[in-house]
Amino acid sequence: MKITDTIRRIWNGVAVSAAIAAPAAMVTSCDSAIYDDLEPCRVGAELRFVFDYNMEFANAFPSQVDCLTLYIYDGNGNYVATRIETSEVLADENWRMVIDLPAGDYHLIAYGGTACEEAAYTTATPQAGHHYTAMGHEMKAERVGTHLHDLYYGSLDMTVSDKDNEYTLATLPMMRDTNTLRILLQQLNGDPLDDNDFVWEITDDNTRHAHDNSVVPAGGVTYAPWTTGTVATGIDEAGNEAVLAYSEMSTGRFVTGNSPRLKVKKADDGSEIINIPLVNYLLLYKSEKFNKMSDQEYLDREHHWNMIFFLDANKHWVNTQVVINDWVVRINNADL
Repeated sequence: MKITDTIRRIWNGVAVSAAIAAPAAMVTSCDSAIYDDLEPCRVGAELRFVFDYNMEFANAFPSQVDCLTLYIYDGNGNYVATRIETSEVLADENWRMVIDLPAGDYHLIAYGGTACEEAAYTTATPQAGHHYTAMGHEMKAERVGTHLHDLYYGSLDMTVSDKDNEYTLATLPMMRDTNTLRILLQQLNGDPLDDNDFVWEITDDNTRHAHDNSVVPAGGVTYAPWTTGTVATGIDEAGNEAVLAYSEMSTGRFVTGNSPRLKVKKADDGSEIINIPLVNYLLLYKSEKFNKMSDQEYLDREHHWNMIFFLDANKHWVNTQVVINDWVVRINNADL
């Protein structure tokens, strides 16, 4: 069979055997304007999303991220498209987001948690001409003082290959922006404490974020507990049982450039019994085995904090030690 005959049969839409190498090479083009009867070429990105920026250094994306929003920008930083996924495929370790895109450079910004019904954060809504530097996310005002639905953020610069029928593989790393704190108060003499005897709060300015996840000033906020209560430690050898008061609070991202404070007051007269620079105290828990890790990375990787404060008979904090995530920290400079 002549090559010209083979090409004529292809143009007529007739199936041809691939046994002849030269004609086969001629029909691999993605130009649908020429080959209207051929399947279009699949060019774009195949994205894996990973959340291993935690203290376990293990990917927890499938178990923790339950909704995902991806904003796509071109090589000039201009908005292209949005992709949202809220189905159970997110729990599959092998799932990948496949996106058909023309070859070229792209900037991607991803959020986990903003497309969920219980979302605690909202993002900008990009339109045509929107530049990625105008993107950002902000905590919903009505969610302050509640149990925050976790927020995850990630970004990636990538190039989509121009190879025919080949998706460009890429991994988009994500991090968590939300924290949970459980604060416990224990009286050293063993007397029981009542959570209603205290007012708990955390003050910070971390509800608004720029396109790169940096925290930008928004005027400050006061976080209140989403729950409080009491918990017993059990009976000791002397037959006594200590009852501790606790509160749990959700907050946004802690950054070293801010000065969040944890405050606990007596409910009856408003006098402060605890008022500490929170970030400084949380960093006391940082183990020496992570001495090469920056303070900010440590604050970003850790997200669940337990703190126990010991009170004297007058319900004043004995400010020489605090237990943070089961570590007893001796404090030489209580003011920090």
